[in-house]
Amino acid sequence: MKRLAVLTSGGDAPGMNAAIRAVVRRGLSLGFEMLGVQHGYAGLIAGEFRQLGARDVGGILDRGGTILGTSRCAAFLTPAGRSAALGQLRDREVAGLVVIGGDGSQAGAKALSELSMPVVGVASTIDNDLAGSDVTIGATTALDTALAAVDRLRVTASAHGRTFLVEVMGRSCGYLALLTGIGGGAEAIMIPEIPQTPEQVAAAIREAYGRGKSHAIVVVAEGARPNATELAAYFARHAERLGFELRVSTLGHIQRGGPPGAFDRISATLLGAAAVEQLERDLHGVLLGIVDGKVTATPYAKVVGAAKPLDPGLLRLAPILTL
Repeated sequence: MKRLAVLTSGGDAPGMNAAIRAVVRRGLSLGFEMLGVQHGYAGLIAGEFRQLGARDVGGILDRGGTILGTSRCAAFLTPAGRSAALGQLRDREVAGLVVIGGDGSQAGAKALSELSMPVVGVASTIDNDLAGSDVTIGATTALDTALAAVDRLRVTASAHGRTFLVEVMGRSCGYLALLTGIGGGAEAIMIPEIPQTPEQVAAAIREAYGRGKSHAIVVVAEGARPNATELAAYFARHAERLGFELRVSTLGHIQRGGPPGAFDRISATLLGAAAVEQLERDLHGVLLGIVDGKVTATPYAKVVGAAKPLDPGLLRLAPILTL
């Protein structure tokens, strides 16, 4: 009986468990023996495999995180680490590997693919920064979490007449910040793609008050320059001149947690099942994502290292909606 393996890597995202469930059950339905790799690429190097049956993935569809565990593995970046990982797969006669994760995880998958291991990736990251997928697994649930927080913060901001800086995740991509800002009615949005000075942000806040608003929300991606901490320090130094009171709320890893929403459950299920079908047809070296509403396979050469721009229409719309 042929064996397939599945691993999750990098930052966890709501919907990863739904993808694992689909990979395992679709593999079993096609006659494969299914193995799960614990703790991502670190576990792959160490040979941490477990056999997975249909019941092992029962009751996980609505769970956040990943039952396989995940990690970031510096050793896998080395030729020796990749060679050890490949050896573990070959020792167990694994015929194909499904990698569920974001950009770093798929770069690792590409490296294994180039060593002649059949690999199919499943796009999963709350940052939504992977080429080859319009919306990655976890992004919509993380967005809902951030929006719920902004809605609550706006209530207290209004009550006290304050400005809140709300920091959301997004080290190099402003997707979460941009959509949270638009969906949450922010007065200003800070993203890595469009640097702004503290004075520009201050001007946007003053203009909001000048238009009769009693409070302001500024959504800041963690990778924005200046970031929320730097902005807060600047505003504190110039508080008397700027004339408004400010608070900072960092959402942090709360955006990764919680049960996946409907889109993430369904897209993860479709992508996980499709990944196994790709391997069963001996089609690999690709990332699977949702493009124009359909499961789409994109070669790793077009995904890894490729920039994924934000929607220019949303970028144009965001400042208009602050009026």
